Amino acid sequence: MHTEHDWITTPLTADLLRGALDLERTEHGLLPHRLPARARAQNTNPQLAMAEAQPSGVRLVFRTAATAVELDTLRTKRDYVGVPSRPDGLYDLLVDGRPAGQASGSGGNVLTIDMATWEGEVTPGPVGTVRFTGLPEGEKDVEIWLPHNETTELVALRTDAPVEPVPDRGRRVWLHHGSSISHGSDAASPTAIWPAIAASLGGVELVNLGFGGSAMLDPFTARAMRDTPADLISVKMGINIVNGDVMRLRAFGPAVHGFLDTIRDGHPDTPLLVVSPIHCAIHEDTPGPTAPDLSEISKGRLLFAAMGDPAEKATGKLTLRVIREELARIVRQRAADDPNLHYLDGLDLYGESDAAGLPLPDHVHPDAATHRHIGERFGALAFTEGGPFAARG
Repeated sequence: MHTEHDWITTPLTADLLRGALDLERTEHGLLPHRLPARARAQNTNPQLAMAEAQPSGVRLVFRTAATAVELDTLRTKRDYVGVPSRPDGLYDLLVDGRPAGQASGSGGNVLTIDMATWEGEVTPGPVGTVRFTGLPEGEKDVEIWLPHNETTELVALRTDAPVEPVPDRGRRVWLHHGSSISHGSDAASPTAIWPAIAASLGGVELVNLGFGGSAMLDPFTARAMRDTPADLISVKMGINIVNGDVMRLRAFGPAVHGFLDTIRDGHPDTPLLVVSPIHCAIHEDTPGPTAPDLSEISKGRLLFAAMGDPAEKATGKLTLRVIREELARIVRQRAADDPNLHYLDGLDLYGESDAAGLPLPDHVHPDAATHRHIGERFGALAFTEGGPFAARG
């Protein structure tokens, strides 16, 4: 074990972080955000505020000869009244791009949410330390992927050898926006969320704007994407529009056009992939809203149910089947003037036949095995030869 004087403390600065759009100085340290301050100022929704501050896809990246690394963090963990406590968030260690260890945090705050009212109460806790030892000798690239589902304030970074930023390796940047499924929902760890799996297969740098419950075609999210440098862009939309029952067909089509228009204002020729929802049996033909099944919560289980009436489709209420048809139509229409715009049917990532062997445990969110399945499918469909994100020459 290293003694106190062996450690070198390196200031936590933007050049050591990837995947965040903004860094907020707090009383404890540095809080990575996945939306910029201007967007956060226009948001009034506590769900999105929580989701964008959870560092899905955000990682510390540095070059060092260190064999031991300590990271002090202050986490905020979520718990829900009446259901089993969620597992601790994991930190994934990569050395020269390969998995080299995992650790979980300790201490920290707990946000307890009552799903009957969606009110939350925070119980404060202390800063914790994540420790990795036994790293290989010699200079190497080190990545520490932060927990995708726990707000994480970075307090201090200590190593037993100096740290420097990793030089640009020339990899393409993939900017992705989606729902809780893209955020990571019930994935096994931060590098096992489906976008991280797909990014690894594609050899690209991920910027993940998957926001649990919050892929709502918000204009401020579109502007954030417009202003973020990227070589590849994808937008996976639909399920949260149904979950929240936030718009009808009349509003949905123009909102999609507006979202894509805004992205195109900053990225006129970038490959842009529109991805429709994966299969979700409860909402294929039944509109939202989605609500937790309170009778199941009383048994300690979290399951979701569709609360809409299929007959309401006639008045413009949205189902997943309707949304897929509308997205395909919009992309066909726009692609006549935008050859770099592409469509991917979410059923090709996870369809009804996949659900038979890999069911969604809570009826909405994929589990760890299904995240891998979706990530590998996306990698094969998007990044290989002939796909919209295939490397060109």
